[in-house]
Amino acid sequence: MSNFSDIYGYDTIKEHLQSAISMGKVSHAYIISGGHGSGKKLVASTFAKTLQCEAGGIEPCGECHSCIQAESMNHPDIIWVTHEKPGSIGVDDIRGQLVSDIQIKPYSSPYKIYIIDEADKLTVAAQNAMLKTIEEPPAYGIVILLASNPDVFLQTILSRCVVLDLKPLKDEIVVRYLKEHYDNMSDYECRFASRFAGGRIGRAMTMAESTEFAELRRDVMDVIENAKDMDSADIMASVKRVASYKLTIDDYLDLMTMWYRDVLMFKSTNDTNLLIFNDKISLIKSQAETMSYEGLQDIIESIDRVKVRLQANVNFDLVIELLIMAIKENS
Repeated sequence: MSNFSDIYGYDTIKEHLQSAISMGKVSHAYIISGGHGSGKKLVASTFAKTLQCEAGGIEPCGECHSCIQAESMNHPDIIWVTHEKPGSIGVDDIRGQLVSDIQIKPYSSPYKIYIIDEADKLTVAAQNAMLKTIEEPPAYGIVILLASNPDVFLQTILSRCVVLDLKPLKDEIVVRYLKEHYDNMSDYECRFASRFAGGRIGRAMTMAESTEFAELRRDVMDVIENAKDMDSADIMASVKRVASYKLTIDDYLDLMTMWYRDVLMFKSTNDTNLLIFNDKISLIKSQAETMSYEGLQDIIESIDRVKVRLQANVNFDLVIELLIMAIKENS
């Protein structure tokens, strides 16, 4: 059962939301922004559950009929807006699930709350369709937009919403969370997961719970260790293995970036205490000696370009092949 007390960090945002509830000054529109795994859904669902709780406090009681419905994602007055197209949320989605539906009064609660996940996928037409609802909502209506990149919203949308930014948490907060919730993780694993997650507990949890992450890391290290000696057949075999990670390609690329930043860091400082991959110090030292600053920077920039190209739906295998060749040339 999620409560505000279960949300690590973000004390200012929690205080803001709980104060709004206690003072009866809840806004009709919110944008909760933050990277993947930052806790946007947890904050939004906890806020919605608390608003609908029959106990009327600043924490959901977890026992009333409303809380039980909210926890099971079956609350008739907490609506999670869905979309069929993976890359966009269209005008028909918004008109059908929000604009028309909000005219119907709540079934059993004081509010009718609409949560739009991945709201940065809203098309301009969908945003315009939603604008009047946000400008002149019924007294019971609340719209919560969850977004990784709120800059894509129209200024007319931004100006009518309370924006809450879930900034990356300090490493020690993420490490503390992992230690408290995952007894099987070593200190090194907790620290590695925290740095990999970039201050986002949800992403660190995914790593801690994933049985595939260790395999992904092994495949990343295979390319890093062997790229310099790969021939064309080896490169194509590696591309085929990477293709199995299409759904988690950001994790694959982020791990690779972390590695080359470690090598660059050691080359600049000669300080092993600053390394994330401190279980691979001998390899990092070896690569730092043989690779140039320009070569390391070129690899890191190549990884960044891969992310941009994949978002533009460029041929996956070709992009990964070019990346491995860039690593080979600079190793």
